[in-house]
Amino acid sequence: MLAPVFDEAADKVRAAFPEAGRVVMGKVDCDKEVSVATRFHISKYPTLKLIRNGQPAKREYRGKRSAEAFLEFITKQLEDPIKEFTDLAELKKLDVRMAWKLLGYIVNFSAVVCLQYKEYVEERKFPVLTAFLGSDPVRTMHPPGEPIIVFRPDVALSNERDETFKGSLLNYDEVSVWTSERCLPLVREITFENAEELTEEGLPFLILFHRLGQDEETVKRYKDIVNNELISEKQNINFLTADGEKFAHPLHHLGKSISDLPLIAIDSFRHMYLFPDVKQMDVPGRLKQFISDLYSGKLHREYHYGPDPNDIMGNPSKDGTTPPESTFKKLGPSPNRYTLLRDEL
Repeated sequence: MLAPVFDEAADKVRAAFPEAGRVVMGKVDCDKEVSVATRFHISKYPTLKLIRNGQPAKREYRGKRSAEAFLEFITKQLEDPIKEFTDLAELKKLDVRMAWKLLGYIVNFSAVVCLQYKEYVEERKFPVLTAFLGSDPVRTMHPPGEPIIVFRPDVALSNERDETFKGSLLNYDEVSVWTSERCLPLVREITFENAEELTEEGLPFLILFHRLGQDEETVKRYKDIVNNELISEKQNINFLTADGEKFAHPLHHLGKSISDLPLIAIDSFRHMYLFPDVKQMDVPGRLKQFISDLYSGKLHREYHYGPDPNDIMGNPSKDGTTPPESTFKKLGPSPNRYTLLRDEL
């Protein structure tokens, strides 16, 4: 039962942050408070949501269910996401694999702009580096006296380059949209920590399984192809990359191993389908056709009966084979996990 753990966590949080109103922990009976459950899209129990400035955070809490873990999570949420630096040399030393997504060069910030900046950063919890100074190193990077925000991608796994926000920092909505589009990329890395969240979105997965430290160029090409050719499918497909060593179980279901990486597959949440050859993704339109074949049912038919004789000469197979079952659907809410769908109760 979560209730006693939640109560214990509340006591620990109160002791750690005694200031009135700084942290409030509450419970809602969603069977009685139906309007609240509807407003916050509650579909499983228990659900833990973080509310900041009156708005729910993008992500639910999905960590360990212990009083200590709750306290650690809340403590981290109260940390300032803005990390200041005062020397350009510090910036040059940054590891390209770091989680920092935004760089704010802030010179002579007005109070209004500063508050806006902090608000949207805190709301999204994007890790941010910021220079609050008018020193010569900062002036060399942009026109003097003009605060700017720069998006810095992970250049180790992307061909993108730094991009500067060109709008007004006083326009919260404009900054918010620009920030979200760049810090929440079209292609995401699936991990055991975010797999349930991604599964709950209900969209099929197009996954590039790769080896860390060995397949960076393939990952870059895959991201480029998705961004250039498949952006129209973003409402229908989750484009993902996965560490093939960590997700060896899905590879096993596909009859593959780590030595076969990199490879691409679709998980429809019913079955998994293997893209014939990862090198074919460079052929214009090939990945898009692979997705279209999922929608049309062609992937399923051909797995059962062999190639369509109208497309490829030859006789279809008579073997009643079945494509591998989805493995990622098992990472969604179920009786075997710490959340239960409302209908499962």
